[in-house]
Formats: sequence, structure tokens, C-alpha cells
Amino acid sequence: MDCSSCNYSFSTISSCSVKWIEFPSKLESRRIFFQKKSEFLKPSVVGPGLSLLDSLQHISNFDSKAGSKSMISSWKIPCSYSCAVRCDHPQNADFPRYYSKKEKKPFPVPIVELRRAARERMKKSQGQPRKPVPPPKNGLTVKSMIPIAYNVFNARITLINNLKKLLKVVPVHACGFCNEIHVGPVGHPFKSCRGPNANFRKGLHEWTTAILEDIFLPVEAYHLYDRLGKRISHQERYSIPRIPAVVELCIQAGVNLPEYPAKRRRKPIIRISKSEFIDADESELPDPEPEEPLKPLLTEIPDSDVVAPSDKEDIAWLADQTLQAWEQMRQGAKRLMKMYPVRVCGYCPEVHIGGSGHKAQNCGAFKHQQRNGQHGWQRAVLDDLIPPRYVWHVPDVNGPPLQRELRNFYGQAPAVVEICIQAGAAIPDKYKSTMRMDVGIPLDIKEAEMVV
Repeated sequence: MDCSSCNYSFSTISSCSVKWIEFPSKLESRRIFFQKKSEFLKPSVVGPGLSLLDSLQHISNFDSKAGSKSMISSWKIPCSYSCAVRCDHPQNADFPRYYSKKEKKPFPVPIVELRRAARERMKKSQGQPRKPVPPPKNGLTVKSMIPIAYNVFNARITLINNLKKLLKVVPVHACGFCNEIHVGPVGHPFKSCRGPNANFRKGLHEWTTAILEDIFLPVEAYHLYDRLGKRISHQERYSIPRIPAVVELCIQAGVNLPEYPAKRRRKPIIRISKSEFIDADESELPDPEPEEPLKPLLTEIPDSDVVAPSDKEDIAWLADQTLQAWEQMRQGAKRLMKMYPVRVCGYCPEVHIGGSGHKAQNCGAFKHQQRNGQHGWQRAVLDDLIPPRYVWHVPDVNGPPLQRELRNFYGQAPAVVEICIQAGAAIPDKYKSTMRMDVGIPLDIKEAEMVV
């Protein structure tokens, strides 16, 4: 984009940062003379037929040649530069894409790039001595990740306890036929139900009262005593306990729970081949002493002991604490996933915490008969481990309900975030783009039809 074709107004540039980008040019130095009718930046106060130089000439009545030379000396803009306008906060962002049950989840990194990176690693490793395997691949835990694992575990318990209290004061509805939920006084009128007999109901939802499991999905995984041991076979699928996936990730990262023991090695493993290893001899080491947890572990509040907050100040404070626990859990889990591998099935929501997925043939997704019920394991992302459950954002809880014809003007936010916002918490900046806070909502259908 050339500078002469930059048509941003002064009001737009004042709210954004202007950055000059240099492009390579064949001529090292070029002199530019701005003529009378050249267009550079059109101010909002000048008519569409007048440029910046014309307006300055009209105001100060100076000569065009002298004015052009003075502008060159003051602006000093070579021709090899281009004007770029950058905004720190995007206005709007697309909603998360909905994948049907017949579609396979996309890989976080394409297969072609994974193969290219593997070939480059093979070329670099040729003729070089084998490097020692770092933890956690050598069987040891990463000591720097243990405090993060405790924080994630306690943040999860705090989030569950606070959500139980907020559900007493914030109305949340769930459809009785599909998995869609809505946060607000009444359910939304959109025809988006995909449950059984949705055609007879013309896609309308039948709203019921939601529970905690509708908002914070219980994603479970198999508990591994030895994360480097043999893979779980199909015959062992009922003998191994299943626990929340986030809890299993914290246990493998260093959290000690008496009811779910895990093998803690004190020496690195001895690798024989790619898939075979033996444990190092630890008989010469002293007996391990029982380790106390770095932080006291929280426990969930029973449903019978949940007390709703009384006044608005307590509700707002509780909403802020819930939002902080949500962000702390997600950010900590994202850091743990970079060190400890997490797998997800590309066809169903099954999650496995470990280097390779289990062999249980319990996948019931689309065309599972062709795969004999086996899972198609791939690397998981954060939303697979902690699903955000996006819901429609209600701009004004005390105002009119959402209208079906104005659906394109409404935004979406995770269910936990929407509950906290309606309870009085401040809106985080990272969610404003999907919530469409900068989009004006028409008052009626006639006004919406006038929007171009």
C-alpha cells in the first residue's frame, strides 16, 4: 500500500498506532515532490474532494512549491516507506467453529509440518552423540512444575465451590434434548437444537434448570500408576479408575493424593530401545520419607452445605474470585500440557494423560465400526482438556430478552465467564472480541434491516 493511497482519517489514527514499514527499493535515494492534487491523508473535517495539501493551502495561502518543500523537510517520508495502522485490541472475532459428529478434529499442527520437523531433527542428529533425555521423559518429575500443579488443583476446587454458590443467584438454563445451555433470566429463542425430534419442534429448545456438570464439563481420564508403563489394554478398561483429566494431569506433574498413588522415580530410567526401558537401581538410596504437600489441598463443598451469597457486594466479590480461578486453572493447565503430553481422540471427546493413548476400544463416534472401536489419538489442545462451553452473551440482564431476528448482532462468551459477568465481575479484555462489545444492537427489526 502506497502512502498516497492511505485514506485513514485523523480520528482513526489517533486511536491506533501508526507504524512505518520499510520496503526494499532498487534506487537507494529518491526525492519526492508533493504536487497540488496528491492525496496523502484525508482529515475528517475536509471534504471528500480536497486533500491534505489543498486544505493546508486553503488555510494558510502558501505557495504549493514552497509548501511541498517544507512538508518534505518536516515529514521526511521516502518513497520506500509505507503506512500501516495497528490496533492493540481487535474489535470482533469469529465464534469457535462447530464440528459435527461426522467430522474429525483438525490436528493442532498439520501432518506435513510435523514430518518436515522430524526430518530436520534427523538431519541434525546424524553424527552427533546421543543427548541425555530431560525430564519428564526420563521418568522424573519437573520440579519447577510442581507448584503450578498444586495451584491448578486448588484453582479447580475453588472454581467448583464458587460455581455452586453462584448457581443459587444466577439463573442458568439447559436444553432437555441437546447439550446447549443459556445464562439469563429466560432461555434464548434461537432455533439451534440438534437433539432428538428437533424437526418436530422446529429447532426450538425446551429449557430446564442447569446443574454444575452442564457448565463445567466432567472430562475424565484413566489414572496411571506409572505414566511410562505399558498401555492400558481393552481388557483392563473397567479395572483402572477414571478421575477428572485435570486432576490426573496434576498428579503426573507432582501432586500427591493418597487415594490415587503414583510411582515417583528418583533416578532416570535406562533406555534400551525406543519402546523398552528398565528402571535404575535405587536400593543404594535411603528410604524415601513421606513428603508433605507444598500447599494445603482444598476439598469440594457438599451440595447440602452450599450457602448462597446474601448481598450484591458478596456476589460481585465471589464472581471476581471465580473468574480468577478460571483463568488460573486454564493458564496453569496450558503450561503443564507443554511438559506432560495429553492426547485426545479425533472422533470423540475421550482424553488420555500420557505419551500414547490407551488401547480400550470404547470409541462410539461416527463410523467406529471401521476402526473396531479404537480411538484416533492426536495431540490435545487446552479446549479439549477444559471445554469452555460458549453461550450467548446477554447485553442487558434487566432489559428485553434476546430477539431471534437480531442474532447476528449478539456475541458469545464461555459459560463460566458469562455467569461471572452477570454476577457483577468486570469483563476481561481477552473475551471482548467474541462478545462483540463494540457492536451496536438495533432497537427493532426495521432498524436492523437498514444495516449494510
